[in-house]
Amino acid sequence: MDFSLLKGVLESKSYGKIADICDELMLQVAAQGIAFQDEWPYAIHLLGHIYVNDVNSARFLWKTIPSAIKETKPEVIGAWTIGQRLWTRDYAGVYEAIRGFEWSPEAQGLVSAFSDLYTKRMFELLLSAYSTITVSDTALFLGMNEEDATNYAVQHGWNFHPSSRMLTVKRQPTVTEQKLDPSKLQRLTEYVFHLEH
Repeated sequence: MDFSLLKGVLESKSYGKIADICDELMLQVAAQGIAFQDEWPYAIHLLGHIYVNDVNSARFLWKTIPSAIKETKPEVIGAWTIGQRLWTRDYAGVYEAIRGFEWSPEAQGLVSAFSDLYTKRMFELLLSAYSTITVSDTALFLGMNEEDATNYAVQHGWNFHPSSRMLTVKRQPTVTEQKLDPSKLQRLTEYVFHLEH
C-alpha cells in the first residue's frame, strides 16, 4: 500500500488534509478488495478527523476499526481517547488525553499541532462566552496551570485582578465588511428617484 501522499502531508505539516487523504485512500483500497487492517494508520486517520474538528467522522471510523487492532495498537486507543473527550465536551480531559500518551514520531507533530489549535479554539470560546472568568476556570479550559493561563490571557490583552483571581476578557473589535453590490445600489437609486418624482 502506498502511503507516500500521507507521509508527504505529515512532513509538510498540512494536517488539515490528513482526514480527506485517509478517507480517499481507504475507499480506493476497499474498492480494490485489498485487506489493509494491520498496516492501516488508524491512529493518524483518527487524529486527522479530530484535527479538523470532525468528531462524528472520528466516531464512525472508530466503530469500523476491528477489535484486534483496538486491542493491539495503544496509539489508536490514545487517539480515540481524545475523540471521546471532545465528544463529551470534557475540555480538561482533552488535554489529559493528549499528555497522557507517548505518541509515535509520526503522530507527535499532528498531536502537538492539534493541541495548539484546540487551545486557540478554547480561548475563542472563552472570548465569546465570558466577560470575566476565574483564573482556575481559564486554566481548566486552556489545559494549563494557573500561572501559564494567566500569562496567556494577559498576552492576549485580558486584565488580571490579583485580589479576586479573576480575568476580565478583552473583546476584539469586530470588523464587518460590507460588500457593495452595484446592481443593488442602482436599484436603490432608481427607487429613491421614483419616490421623489
